[in-house]
Amino acid sequence: MNLKETLKLLCEPEGVAGSEKTAAKTAEKLLREYIPNTEIDNFGTVTGIINHDESLPLLLLDAHIDEIGMIVNFIDEKGFLKVGRAGGVDRRALPAATVTIHAEKPLKGVVCTLPPHVKKEEDKTLKEEDIIIDCGLTGEQARTLISLGDPVTVDVEFTELKNKMVNARALDDRAGVCAILYALDLLKDKKLRFNLAVSFSSQEELGLRGAAIAAYNINPDLAIEVDVSYGDFPKCEENKTGRLGEGVMLGVAPTLDRGFFEELKTIAKNKSIPFQIEVMGGKTSTNTDIISISRGGVKCALLSLPLRNMHTPAEVVCLQDIESAGRLIAAYCMEVKNA
Repeated sequence: MNLKETLKLLCEPEGVAGSEKTAAKTAEKLLREYIPNTEIDNFGTVTGIINHDESLPLLLLDAHIDEIGMIVNFIDEKGFLKVGRAGGVDRRALPAATVTIHAEKPLKGVVCTLPPHVKKEEDKTLKEEDIIIDCGLTGEQARTLISLGDPVTVDVEFTELKNKMVNARALDDRAGVCAILYALDLLKDKKLRFNLAVSFSSQEELGLRGAAIAAYNINPDLAIEVDVSYGDFPKCEENKTGRLGEGVMLGVAPTLDRGFFEELKTIAKNKSIPFQIEVMGGKTSTNTDIISISRGGVKCALLSLPLRNMHTPAEVVCLQDIESAGRLIAAYCMEVKNA
């Protein structure tokens, strides 16, 4: 499996939270190569299960397929669009951005902005109600071609940087989806100590909604979540960020199972898989928070990929960290004697 090309395939389709259909279909096709019974559930989550032996515990691998974006909520008489946020879009990155309105036929637009020399100091951060998109249309044309509720994404070309770094839209959390697919590729024809379930869950950015449904329906014994976390950056506190290129981040938090963490850490050391430790004092703000309390409770572990510029068009990850996450998942899934 080519990590970079798979990640590019995953990041290209639109999948704004609540409108994940296009991205889900791409992920479904990729997952079906490893799990033939893959399907998209009623809530837009991609799911598949491999049952090797009914006596084995069921391990769920989850990463969310949705991305942050915007949604059209008003079209004025001159054809300008107003939008609301679908997820936590960083408004500071929006002025003058080019965007795509995912109408029946996609349309390009530009986020309007006043020149800086006529702005007041207090107006330099764009307020949500002031986000206006210009598609070059008249009011009549806009109302014909665009519907209220159409999702909007910022245009970002998948770009390879140096040292195996990449910049793309929706790396949060298509990078996590890619790590799970890489793990499944490593596990082909291997003897496993678990039955495996996979969910690429919808609407994480709207309150962990898809994972809540998937976990209830799948009813796993334990789960590994793969998401992104804060990557190192000038002026950021070192103890609150992960270093890009230095391996997957293993989560420690009151809501995560400590024994699960220790086993993953031991396997990573024994297999010389690069890793870092991420400590959180409360909830993790990932799908583990909802999966862990599904039904009678699920033991959860969290693997995070360091990511810079979260919730902006300039998200950056390192392919080496995705690889280390996939390797660790695969090592954990194989027989203990081989782990």
